[in-house]
Amino acid sequence: MSCFVVPLAQAVVTSAIRKSNEKNNRNDHSAFARHLPALEKMLWGGSVMLVVDHIINGELTWRFPFFTALENEGGGAVMLREMLTVGVPMSLVITAVWAVYVLAKERKKKVQLT
Repeated sequence: MSCFVVPLAQAVVTSAIRKSNEKNNRNDHSAFARHLPALEKMLWGGSVMLVVDHIINGELTWRFPFFTALENEGGGAVMLREMLTVGVPMSLVITAVWAVYVLAKERKKKVQLT
């Protein structure tokens, strides 16, 4: 019900970092900095898909408190537990897949140059 909150928060932070780098004209030569938009797209895309899924399944509503779990006693603890047990691992897996993607792209780039 709230597993998308962690990747969504990571997407917001990633977007802020990317925009800050662009605003300050930082020309980082780091491979990870160059491929930050890919991580941003992965996080935003996955988060939006999860939000839509949760709306379709009735776990999110358009009225306060938005999360149906919060309508029950102890629902906040259930949400927190889901964020920690599902949301954090999802974010870690997405970031790990992105890191492998970056390393593969950089390796391919080096092979093409030689």
